Formats: sequence, structure tokens, C-alpha cells
Amino acid sequence: MQKSVRYNEGHALYLAFLARKEGTKRGFLSKKAAEASRWHEKWFALYQNVLFYFEGEQSGRPAGMYLLEGCSCERALAPPRAGTGPGGARDALDKQYYFTVLFGHEGQKPLELRCEEEQDGKEWMEAIHQASYADILIEREVLMQKYIHLVQIVETEKIAANQLRHQLEDQDTEIERLKSEIIALNKTKERMRPYQSNQEDEDPDIKKIKKVQSFMRGWLCRRKWKTIVQDYICSPHAESMRKRNQIVFTMVEAESEYVHQLYILVNGFLRPLRMAASSKKPPISHDDVSSIFLNSETIMFLHEIFHQGLKARIANWPTLILADLFDILLPMLNIYQEFVRNHQYSLQVLANCKQNRDFDKLLKQYEANPACEGRMLETFLTYPMFQIPRYIITLHELLAHTPHEHVERKSLEFAKSKLEELSRVMHDEVSDTENIRKNLAIERMIVEGCDILLDTSQTFIRQGSLIQVPSVERGKLSKVRLGSLSLKKEGERQCFLFTKHFLICTRSSGGKLHLLKTGGVLSLIDCTLIEEPDASDDDSKGSGQVFGHLDFKIVVEPPDAAPFTVVLLAPSRQEKAAWTSDISQCVDNIRCNGLMTIVFEENSKVTVPHMIKSDARLHKDDTDICFSKTLNSCKVPQIRYASVERLLERLTDLRFLSIDFLNTFLHTYRIFTTAAVVLGKLSDIYKRPFTSIPVRSLELFFATSQNNREQSPGAVEEHVDNPRVDLCNKLKRSIQRAVLESGPVDRAGVESSPATDATELSPCRSPSTPRHLRYRQPGGQTADNSHCSVSPASAFAIATAAAGHGSPPGFNNAERTCDKEFIIRRSATNRVLNVLRHWVSKHAQDFELNNELKMNVLNLLEEVLRDPDLLPQERKATANILRALSQDDQDDIHLKLEDIIQLTDCPKAECFETLSAMELAEQITLLDHIVFRSIPYEEFLGQGWMKLDKNERTPYIMKTSQHFNDMSNLVASQIMNYADVSSRANAIEKWVAVADICRCLHNYNGVLEITSALNRSAIYRLKKTWAKVSKQTKALMDKLQKTVSSEGRFKNLRETLKNCNPPAVPYLGMYLTDLAFIEEGTPNFTEEGLVNFSKMRMISHIIREIRQFQQTSFRIDHQPKVTQYLLDKALIIDEDTLYDLSLKIEPRLPA
Repeated sequence: MQKSVRYNEGHALYLAFLARKEGTKRGFLSKKAAEASRWHEKWFALYQNVLFYFEGEQSGRPAGMYLLEGCSCERALAPPRAGTGPGGARDALDKQYYFTVLFGHEGQKPLELRCEEEQDGKEWMEAIHQASYADILIEREVLMQKYIHLVQIVETEKIAANQLRHQLEDQDTEIERLKSEIIALNKTKERMRPYQSNQEDEDPDIKKIKKVQSFMRGWLCRRKWKTIVQDYICSPHAESMRKRNQIVFTMVEAESEYVHQLYILVNGFLRPLRMAASSKKPPISHDDVSSIFLNSETIMFLHEIFHQGLKARIANWPTLILADLFDILLPMLNIYQEFVRNHQYSLQVLANCKQNRDFDKLLKQYEANPACEGRMLETFLTYPMFQIPRYIITLHELLAHTPHEHVERKSLEFAKSKLEELSRVMHDEVSDTENIRKNLAIERMIVEGCDILLDTSQTFIRQGSLIQVPSVERGKLSKVRLGSLSLKKEGERQCFLFTKHFLICTRSSGGKLHLLKTGGVLSLIDCTLIEEPDASDDDSKGSGQVFGHLDFKIVVEPPDAAPFTVVLLAPSRQEKAAWTSDISQCVDNIRCNGLMTIVFEENSKVTVPHMIKSDARLHKDDTDICFSKTLNSCKVPQIRYASVERLLERLTDLRFLSIDFLNTFLHTYRIFTTAAVVLGKLSDIYKRPFTSIPVRSLELFFATSQNNREQSPGAVEEHVDNPRVDLCNKLKRSIQRAVLESGPVDRAGVESSPATDATELSPCRSPSTPRHLRYRQPGGQTADNSHCSVSPASAFAIATAAAGHGSPPGFNNAERTCDKEFIIRRSATNRVLNVLRHWVSKHAQDFELNNELKMNVLNLLEEVLRDPDLLPQERKATANILRALSQDDQDDIHLKLEDIIQLTDCPKAECFETLSAMELAEQITLLDHIVFRSIPYEEFLGQGWMKLDKNERTPYIMKTSQHFNDMSNLVASQIMNYADVSSRANAIEKWVAVADICRCLHNYNGVLEITSALNRSAIYRLKKTWAKVSKQTKALMDKLQKTVSSEGRFKNLRETLKNCNPPAVPYLGMYLTDLAFIEEGTPNFTEEGLVNFSKMRMISHIIREIRQFQQTSFRIDHQPKVTQYLLDKALIIDEDTLYDLSLKIEPRLPA
């Protein structure tokens, strides 16, 4: 900072003029005079770093100026007031704002200013601070220090250089001296040579002795060094170093190959397609090119630099230092997040672009490049997905052969940890992105759009076709009326269930979806599910007989409209159970969170979901549990690894009602525990909730206020001894609101005193249950209570408030109302019933195959029913679970393959010529779905279909595989039975037509059965036969093969299944491949013995997709004459015989 400035009056006047006109800050301020404490009002103007003050606003010449560079401005206290003077003047002085400007020059007095308003003063202080260039001065000081440091380094280096120069000069002098000595010695040796020759001639024995001694010394030295080298070569350290070097060489080769693949991707596909997008008739847009290739070009540049660094290090072998290269690479690998996050979307865009013939033709030209080696574009787009895991595996192997004292050990461990963290983040982001994309895909299918699907917290649960029963005719339907209304066509709805909403859509002829104008979007918080409409309900009278108990109701009570009811009809009992279980689970989630929010709304300013997420213990890693960053449907981090005990604890945790966790646990619990252990845990939670439920699961229900809220003195005195009373009063107030919002409930029951309740006790009435919620025997004089209008969450709140049994004599009425034990018992009962309902309704096979488990569950439910404190809604839920568990004919409406095979009274089977393509396709679809849906989901666990005892472990999967082979053999055998070419060509065209109808019926397993038969060598080689097949049939054949092709892990088939609605029959081998990949790639347990729950979640996701197609049946009538033909194994010819027939029909041409 300069000490002084040169002053020019003309320049100062010009700056004053600019300050008056364009100053940063202008206005009146009071300036303290030098003498005493007098203040003079001046007009100040700030321009750049100069502050001018004038006598008045109209003054043309400044009265003074201050150079603000290097100054500081701070708030000043008001000067002490004099004891005299009017009170109004003193108040005015108190309201004024004082601040002081301190200058950096020595001897310059500070400038004291004041203004009338505090906001104006703050603005002046901020402007003066900006004009002081304090930040720039600080930066200048920092840079100056760095400069001084660098100057010192340079001086040090110069001194070191001089020292080295002097040393070199000294060494040169020493070398010259040694040279002169050598010359002198050589001259002496020349003079002594005649004498030595004479000595040698004289003593030959001495010469021999010296030669032998020299030989022995050399041999001993070589032997010693050979021993040392051999010992080192055989040492563990040398072996470890050899393996380490081999790993590094392999890594360099892999990196070189990867860079070459990226080079082909960028130069062989990306850049040519960019040029094509800029042509006059572009086959693809620039946006699609960017969406397909993402940032692959940037990834290529990064790895080219990394590869060059690796090659430079290899040039310095055997000194291999790699840690610093990874230190440079790690911060740049974040670019992979964008690629991995959008990889699936890029493949979808590519698949859509391939529908354009011009683009498809152009892409095939690029793929025909010899550099591609027959690989498709999708293959090159997949390579970057595996690069981060490849680095992790390489570093893991490298660390295994790196000694602990090695200089790179810590750096390599740090690089490995960072890569693993990046891999986890990428995996979690992919999960979130896939959920968002699923919602957006559904939103795009809806013509009107749906804003609720744009909410990122909205998680997709399930979708499917249901039939909506017209509300007007509901009570008058009969079996005849049901057919006349054409419910299957007019009432069919496409339904989507999310965590917060339920969508009901109609599908137009073009495949687009339209939301219903009334009741198209149902908010689940306003819904009440009635799974079994009772006979006492006039609207539902007789519907059980008409619909076969396949209907269920959703009662909607919107806050701003009249209530209405939606009646939906499921195709089967199993699918109804799945829908009702998921809807009930979502409603329970929302209402549980809503109830907790109501209870705690005055106890904390934070809502309960935020309270859950803010509790660090809920998602903090521990020795027996580890979390990922992905959030589940409750917006709580998902479990990555956990012990069995912690998983069972989470299953019964009162804070967690997560559908995805419940589905994953019930699908995969056989891998790490047994059904008896799970049921024992549920039984303990119901019978001994205080000892079985961890304390951390109960703290949230009894949290007391920590905020300093304003209370009346009387209230403070009343609650000072019993801190729970305050919470109890809040519960009572929230319960009264819940009762008013729930419907027509007897308010006197809530306000009645305990003495009144005690006079009306009966064996069916619990003293802890409110009067209007006590269980009543059927046929009573009370109003119809077949389905309670009070929601489960509100009923739980009411029971919580009225629970007063078993309280110690010393408790007052308020504390008895908020009985802690009753709250926990009711919440524990709700949780146990919720899990059991989900288990029984969606996993009935567990109880069909394990009668002991079924009896234990029945005993537990009967014990629950005997609970005198059971709420009506809980009693009804328990009865529904008992009814579902006791039904022995759950699948009575489904045909079984054994029944079809054992039919003896069926008519004679017809031949292939008399059956139409439609009949064949429908019955193939019916048989394929019967075989597919018969597979129990436990067979998908543990890769049993790949074991030696696969027929015993997975009989239904093996039966499905055998059925696939039989159908494929039947198609091939039927074609080869014809002797003439035209008949064989006609048979091929007919089977292709059958396959196309199967595609229209969503039977992709049948499509693959037929196409695989046509691709057999025995049929594919018949050139004369294929020459007779029409071009349309061949084009249709190519289209079908492309749909079910195994390229890219069945990417086309996956995309087709994603966009189709059940019923459908997928190809089972696709899912078995996915399960085998998951099973082989990741272990079930970690090294610490924790369950790999991320793997369980992936397995459960695949099983849920399989069961989604298993649960929805086809509405196809069984035709015995067709199925008898399809299942007739006498028509099947073995593979060798087929090929012999093929050679007989068309012999091989001579070479």
C-alpha cells in the first residue's frame, strides 16, 4: 500500500463531480468534529476508493475528501447521553446509527459518522468496505508471501547449484590428478617389463600357482553370488514381486485394449454419426447422438492420458510406481457417474432410433468395419460400465501382492477405497434414476399427463389390468347381467400403484392411456380399502357370488369433494391378494406417518419423517449393519449388509413400514434364516413387545418436548412432576381431531369418564377400548359396523388415548389415558398383523408346502383374536388373514398341466392341417402360462437348476425347460414330416403365423419356441424349402427373431416386456441368466458374516417381475382337441433322426 499520493486539484474536482453524479453511495451523514462532541451534517458521495463530503447537496466544490484504500469500517457504540435535555431528543439519539472509519496511515484520526436509519448505515459500511479494497490487499499479501517463498526457493537452488558446480570442478581436478598418476604407473610398468619377463622365464611354477589361485577365487565368488541369487529367486518376496509385475503388465494391456475400444466407439460411431446428423436428410438428430454416446469422448481423452502415463512407467521397469497416477486419475473418474446413470436411457434411445430404416442401415455399415470385429454398437457402449469395477479388482489383486512396508501400500489402499465409494454412489444413482425413468415412462404414456409422477419421492409399486364395476348397477348384477354389460371390454382398466397415489386409466385403440375424468387419480391418504365386501352392505349384496369373491372396494373421501367408491375386479384370487396387500401396505405407510405427525406436531417443529431421517442411529453403519445412500419408500437409507438379527429387528421395527424391504425379506429369507425363526420373532413381538422390541424403536413414540414453548404458569406447575402428561394431552387433542375427521363416531364415547365405562363392562368389551370402538356381536341393535369408517391410523390413535387399564394407583387420569404399555401393544399388534397379511396373501406357497408353519400361524392368529383389547379393525384384519390361510381351493379356478394330460374323455386329437393358426397360438399360450405360473418362487433361489440334483431341487423349472424343448421339437418334427417342398414351406409359413399371434398375445416364450425350431440346423439348411417361403413370411420371421434375440442380454425382449401389460409369458431363461449372474458375482454373506442384503434386493426384484407375469392369467378357453395334439409326444422326432431326414430330403452338395 502506498504511503502518499500526489494531489492535483483539477483532478480532484473532476472526481468530485463524478462522485456527485455517478457515486456508488450518496447521502447525508453526520460527521463528528475534531473538537468536543459536536456533529456536523454533511453530504457525502463515494466514488471508487475516494469519499468526498460537501457542505450541502447543491455544493459544487467538496469540503474535503478521504482516501479509503486500506481502511476498515466498523460499528460504533452511541456516545453517552447527557443527563439533561428533553426525552424526545434522547430517544432520537438512541435510534441513530454510528460507525467509524479507521485509516491505515499513522497519525490519521478515525472518521466518525452517524446516520438516521440502521439500514442506511449498513449500506454505507458495506460500500466503504468494498471501496477499501481489503480483499484485494489480503490477496496481495498472500501472493507477496508466496513470491517471497518462491524467491527463497530459487536462492536456495542457486546456492545448491553453485555447490554442485564447485564439486564438479573438484572432481575434474581429481580426475586429472588420477590420470597423471596412471600415466606415471604405466611408464614404470614399461620399465619393469624386461625384468618381469626374465622372472617369468625363470619361475614357471609360480606362474601356475598364481593362475590356479586366481581361478579358485573367481569360482568361489561366482558360487557365492549364485547362491545369493537363487535364494532370492525362491524367496516369497521375489514371488510376490513377480506376480505384482505380472498384474501391472496385465493392467497395461487391458488399459490399452480399453483405449482402443473407446477409440473405435468415438471414431467409428460417434463422429460419423455427428456428421450424418448434420446432413440434409439426417437419419438421426444431434440430441439423439448426444443421448446415445453421452460423454464417451471425454472418457476416451482421460484414459488416453492415463495410458500414456502407464507406458512411461513401464519404460522405467523394474521400478514401478503407480500410486501417483491413480492420484491424478481419481478426481477425474466422476465423469463416469453421468455415463452410468444414463446408460440404460442411451440404449433405449438407440433402440428407438433403430426403428428408422435409414439409421439402421447406416449403423450396420459402421458395424461392418473390420476394426469392430463383428461387435455391435451396444457392446461398445457397455464397455465403460465395467471399467470402475475392473480397476477395483486390479487394485485388490495388486494390494494382495504388495508388502505392508511397500512405499505405495497406503496410496493404493486409498485409491481402492475411493473407487469403491464411487462405485457405490454410481450404483445408488442408477437405482434412483431407474425409478424416476419408470415414472416418467408411465407419465409419457398418459395423454393428459400426470403431475404427481414428477414427484421424485413417488415410488412405483405395481401395475396391471383390473375391471372396474359400474357403481350404478353394482347391487343388481347377476351372472347373466355380467355378460351383457361386457365388463371385460368396457370396464377393463390399466391400473398403476405408487407409494402415494393410485392411477386408473383406460387404454385407447392406439395403445395410449387416458386418466378417468372422475377417480382417475386417487390419493391413498384419502382412501380406505375394503378387501371383502360384507353381505350386509346393500351395494355389495350378491356380488361375492357373481364375482367369485374377486372384487374389492376403495372408498375415497376427498377433503374438497363428495365421497365415492371404486369397485375393482381382479382376474384371480392370487392377483386380488397381491393388489389388496400392496394397496393396504401403502395406505398404512401414509397413515402411520400421518398419525405420528399429528401426535408430535406440538412436540417438535420437525415432522416425523424428518425426525426419522435426522436420527443418525437409523442409518449409521455399525458392526452388524451397513447402509447405502439409496432411500427406500420410507425415504430412509436402504440396508446394504446386516446380520440376521438386525434384519428381523427391522422387519418388526415400529418406525419402518417399507414395502420394498418387506417384499425383499419375504422373497429371500430362506437364504439366511428359516420360516420358523421369522414366525417366532413375530410371536415374540406380539406377546412380549417391551422385551422384544429394541428401545431405539420405541423412543420416537414417547419423545418429550425439548423446545422452550410458552406455557401458562398453571400449566408449568401441573406438568412439572409428570413430563408424560404434556404428551398425553397432545395425544388426546390429536385423537379428538382424528375422530372428527374419521366419520360419524359417537363423540360421547371419547368424552365419557372411566367410571361410566366401568359400569358397562362385558366379556366382549375391554376396559381399555372406547365405547364406540368396542367389539359387538353380529346382530346387535347398534348401527352397521361391518366395516369401520374409522381409518386404522385413527383407530389406533383413539385406542391410544382411551387406554387406561393396568395403571398404577398413583397415576392421575391424564397419565392413565396415555398408558405406555397399551400404546406399544397396539402398535406391535398392527405391525405383526401387517407382516402376516403380506406373508399369507402374497407368499401362500410357504404355507402350502409347510403344514407345521401353517398351524403355528393359525394358533397365533387365534390367540390374537382372544385379546380383549383388540380393536374392531384389528379383529377384522385378523379374521381376513385366517380366512385366507384356511382356504384350500385358492387355485381351483386355474387349470393344471397334469389335469390336461390326464384327461381321458377328450375327443380324438386333430392333425396339424385341420387346426387354425389362432387355435394353435391360443392353446400354446395357455399351456406355456400354466407351466410358467406353476413354478414356486423358492426354486429361483440358490441356482438349484444348475446343480447335479436339479430335478429334485427345482422340478418345476426343469419341467418348464422340458416343455419348451418338447414344443420346439414338435414344430421341427411337424415340418419334417412332409415329403414335398410346398407342404414344408406351407408348414413353415403357418408356424411363423402362429408365432406372430403368440407375439400379439404377449407369449414371447412361444415365439422363441417356434423360432428356435426354425433355426435348427436340420430345417435351416433346407434351401429349396426356404426358397418357396414368401418374402413377407421371411420378413416377419426376422422381426420375431430380432424381438427374442439374446443379443445384449435380451435387450429387445426386456424392452418389449417393459412396455407390455400382463398377462404375458416371458422367456424363463432370460431371468435364470440374470439370477445366475447375481449369484456368481456376489456372495450371500460378507467376510464378517453379514447378509448381503443388496444382493437379496436384486434377487427379489427379478422374482417380483416373474411373479407379476405369473399372477395374471389369460382369458383363453381350454380346447382339449388342440392341447392333446400339442402334448402328444408320439409326434416328436429326436434330433439325430431329424438331421437324417433333412439329409435325405436335401442331400449335401459335393465339395
